[in-house]
Amino acid sequence: MNECPCSSGKMYQDCCEPLLAGSRKAETAEELLRARYSAHVKLEMDFVKDTTHPDQVSRYEPATAKSWAEKSEWDRLEVVDVEDGGPEDETANIEFVAHFRQKDKLKTHHELAHFKRYEGEWFFYDGQGVVPKQVVRQQPKVGRNEPCPCGSGKKYKKCCG
Repeated sequence: MNECPCSSGKMYQDCCEPLLAGSRKAETAEELLRARYSAHVKLEMDFVKDTTHPDQVSRYEPATAKSWAEKSEWDRLEVVDVEDGGPEDETANIEFVAHFRQKDKLKTHHELAHFKRYEGEWFFYDGQGVVPKQVVRQQPKVGRNEPCPCGSGKKYKKCCG
């Protein structure tokens, strides 16, 4: 009994394995996302292709996807945000981060994925990379020759700077 690679906390045979084996379909878009991640881990690239929306499958590059999956050591999946995608919905947006290693270097794939139903089943439609948000400083920048904000009475450059 193995824990599912999708980071759900469930056992593989109770989580993604039935979807990858074709014995059942995903009830939610998040369930499909997790199964697609597990498919990358298990190198089940036919599942990834088969769960790509028919309107987009021509854009799927099997050799590139397989190469990426084979060259990666998958660590975990982090689902950041889920918008819609339930059993009654027709579309979904899911932000996720896939954590993996390549050549002993930690890497991440941060994406906002779009899912659509087609003939009653969930399919991955497309996705785009998430750009990190710019950090906005809440307080004005302290100049190096200004008094240190810690209250020591020293210049910032001689204290906390």
